[in-house]
Amino acid sequence: MIDIENGSAILIDKPYTWTSFQVVKKIKYKISHHYGKKIKIGHAGTLDPLATGLLIICVGKYTKRIEEYQSQEKEYSGSFTLGATTPSFDLEHPIDQSYPTEHITEENIIAAAKQFIGKQDQIPPLFSAKWVDGKRAYKLARENSQEIVLKPKEIEIKEFEISSIEFPIVNFRIVCSKGTYIRSIARDFGACLNSGAYLSSLCRTRIGEFCLKDAAKIEEIENLFQ
Repeated sequence: MIDIENGSAILIDKPYTWTSFQVVKKIKYKISHHYGKKIKIGHAGTLDPLATGLLIICVGKYTKRIEEYQSQEKEYSGSFTLGATTPSFDLEHPIDQSYPTEHITEENIIAAAKQFIGKQDQIPPLFSAKWVDGKRAYKLARENSQEIVLKPKEIEIKEFEISSIEFPIVNFRIVCSKGTYIRSIARDFGACLNSGAYLSSLCRTRIGEFCLKDAAKIEEIENLFQ
């Protein structure tokens, strides 16, 4: 049950196409309406609309723990599609360029994944929530109002497992540090194979010790406050 007095962390399985903000808004409305008062609610780590999986919603006093949860390592499963790129590095935008893939073997793919293990500097996607001159990068990218330069940030990829290959789709599991963009890994993975790649599916399966298998559906939370 949700503890309003002492605070709670709610584990949600974020639906496909929902923004993290929409999840917070929905739960905040349900809880505030039920108790008849405003309740502080926030999420610990954004998921892109086209990603699914674990989202931690902090309620009441637990909003003070958002940074604590955000700083923990993350685990994702998903798929890259080889041979093409998109401006957003995922399916939010249509393919803008195609690349050859005839030279890519399973051995190449497995070897490429190993090259990503460890600490490295990663350039975030242009279509991201990074701040640039007082605006979100994705807003500037959509406006095409200026040339956008995003600074690289140090991240760490602790595990990068190729779980299966159904060419041109490569299924993976990644364990990484806070601030890692899996879409950027897709971009760099394609380049590492002398081709292109984009993120075609993504699910966050773990944040620290919190696991997706323990998360609730939005409908289950709604039913608590009927």
